[in-house]
Amino acid sequence: MRRRPDGGQGRRAARARQPPKYIHQVVGGNFRLDALQAAILRVKLPQLAGWSKGRQANAERYRVVRGHTRIPAELRLPRDVPGHIYNQFVIRAPRGRPARAPFKQGVGTEVYYPLALHLQPCFAGLGLRTGAFPHAEAATREALALPIFAELTENNRHTS
Repeated sequence: MRRRPDGGQGRRAARARQPPKYIHQVVGGNFRLDALQAAILRVKLPQLAGWSKGRQANAERYRVVRGHTRIPAELRLPRDVPGHIYNQFVIRAPRGRPARAPFKQGVGTEVYYPLALHLQPCFAGLGLRTGAFPHAEAATREALALPIFAELTENNRHTS
C-alpha cells in the first residue's frame, strides 16, 4: 500500500475548500433550457401524469406509516392537498431532536435550504440580519426533505 506524502489529508483538504452545499456567494439563475432539453422534455411530457400519481402514492404511504408508527408529535408532515404533485416531500422536524431519529436509520434525506434567503452571503449587501424573517429562519432549522420520486418502492424508501 502506498502512503500519500500528506498523510491522506489531500481529499479532506479538497473537500474543505469546496463551498458548502446550498450556500450561495453570488446571485444566479437557472437558464438551462435549450433546444435539446426541450426535445427531451417533449418526449417525457406524456409520462408526467403517471409520475405525479406515483409521487402522490408515496406521499400517502408516508402518511400511513406516520399514523402507524411511534414518531414524536413534533414531527409534522406537509398538509394533504388534493392534486398536489409533491416535487419534494418536506417534513418539519427540529434538528438534533428525537423527531429526526427515525431518519438516521438509512432513510435518505436532504436539507435544501440550510440558510434563509435573506442570510445567504449573496444578499449580505441588503443588511438583513438574523431575526428579520423568523418564520423563514425556523423553516431552515426544521425542514427535511424525504425521497418522493415516482419510482420509489417500499424497499428503497428506507435506503434512498
